[in-house]
Amino acid sequence: MKHRLILVLAITISQLAAGQKLTKQEKAIIASVDKNMATCVALLEKTVNINSGTLNTKGVEEVGRILQKEFDAIGMTTSWITMPDSMKRGGHLFAEQKGKRGKRLLLIGHLDTVFEPYSPFQKYVLQDTIAYGPGTNDMKSGNLVILFALRALYEARLLKDIQVIVALHGDEENAGDPKEVSRRDIIAAAKRSDVALAFETGTGFGSATVARRGSSSWTIAVRGKQAHSSGIFTPGVGAGAVYEAARILNRFYQELQEPYLTFNAGLIAGGTSASIDSSGTEGTVSGKTNIVPNATFIKGDLRFLSEQQKEAARTKMRAIVAASLPQTSSTITFEDGIPSMPPTEGNMKLLGIYSQVSLDLGLGEVKPYD
Repeated sequence: MKHRLILVLAITISQLAAGQKLTKQEKAIIASVDKNMATCVALLEKTVNINSGTLNTKGVEEVGRILQKEFDAIGMTTSWITMPDSMKRGGHLFAEQKGKRGKRLLLIGHLDTVFEPYSPFQKYVLQDTIAYGPGTNDMKSGNLVILFALRALYEARLLKDIQVIVALHGDEENAGDPKEVSRRDIIAAAKRSDVALAFETGTGFGSATVARRGSSSWTIAVRGKQAHSSGIFTPGVGAGAVYEAARILNRFYQELQEPYLTFNAGLIAGGTSASIDSSGTEGTVSGKTNIVPNATFIKGDLRFLSEQQKEAARTKMRAIVAASLPQTSSTITFEDGIPSMPPTEGNMKLLGIYSQVSLDLGLGEVKPYD
């Protein structure tokens, strides 16, 4: 699959720059990719065997420095962008080729993985034609697709006078705060680019992502009237905080489901005493079966294809939460996370170019991923 992606990317860049069908020079790209595949696989093994979990900043930089030398070798101008110590995150590797021919390209990857040094999953293993290891898929192989596509263009003398920016983040899996600092450089690069392509895999064969759902989080706080359980559901005691929480979640399930919208309740704590810590990942609860609970907290996420879908879902959720059972009251708060990137005409046009290159190479159509 990597071989295919390198071929398609390299010739897509050429097409975007020159707007032409396959040429003798582009056939030279194919020969370069074939010639360099063994080197590519060896470099994959080398980088995968270096732990670069997001919090292992030294490992992130070690992987970045290896790739930096490779981009230097094909004439690109590289820079290592260090993050402040207070962020406890690795830096970013940027590589740039300046030019005025064709579209200005931004190629995106990341150096970090989800596997920290304490993970038992640490080593690269090749079984038949499939490589296993921490980061082989997410996304050290994608980084090498970028590198070896550009190397093929360089060797075919097609990289000159094309503007290409490569952005490899050191904290993609868990972005450092403040985001204004950790994402400052890629935002600046995007403003100087016409086309952005990201190379984290996961869509399967023959497809590419043309849209990305956004995500946000929500928290519900429920209050009930604490009393002896013998009085549950009476006018003076009401339903209690746990039943109220169940009502809310059940109505979410019944009334919010629609294409591309998901609303997961990931953590719930309810009883006579309940709390969730500041990280939002751990809760403390106590209670007795003969006491009506007076507190419940729920934390969840919301994923959406457009800002309009997000706001419509939030409006429904607020209305459901407000319709409290007797002797209970509930509030819901929302926290924005990643904005959505709905499908656009420009994305579909770009996919068409990418797919046509794949067809010209005899590798089949590339369709939009759901």
